[in-house]
Amino acid sequence: MKRAWDVLAVLAIGFVLWKLFIVPRSFSAPGSEPAPHAVFSRLDGGTFHITSQRGHVVFLDFFATWCGPCRVELPLVRAWAKANPAVTVVPVDVGEPRGVALDFAQRNGLSNVALDPHADARGIFAVQGFPTVVVVDPVGDIRARWEGLNPAIGLAMTNAVKQLGPR
Repeated sequence: MKRAWDVLAVLAIGFVLWKLFIVPRSFSAPGSEPAPHAVFSRLDGGTFHITSQRGHVVFLDFFATWCGPCRVELPLVRAWAKANPAVTVVPVDVGEPRGVALDFAQRNGLSNVALDPHADARGIFAVQGFPTVVVVDPVGDIRARWEGLNPAIGLAMTNAVKQLGPR
């Protein structure tokens, strides 16, 4: 039985190391998956068009207000976005009414929030769970999709900008 716990501990450590050091540096081949021509309404009343972001690295951070891991990761993404104002970071509330998203955004200091009240992102961006960060390169291709809580999300985002930034 003790050996089983040792094996489990080694696997857990391996998973954490993979999540912190390998995943943040993983990107799909260029042009492998064009980003859909999605349009989201925004809490500020405007609209967000993914196609209008050509020439920039874009991070779409899909979340839901009821998601515990999202509540941990969103402040990390918000802090990174604040420290990197030249990069487009868009938190996208999935499957919830505007009022719920607005209340959550105000309580958590979120800005630039887009709305996906009908959960279309699940199909068009292959969002399987929350949080999910989708990285779109300057050409408009999806280059990475990071699912689940990542305490090193800032490192992942920094690496993405370094590798994918404007050429």
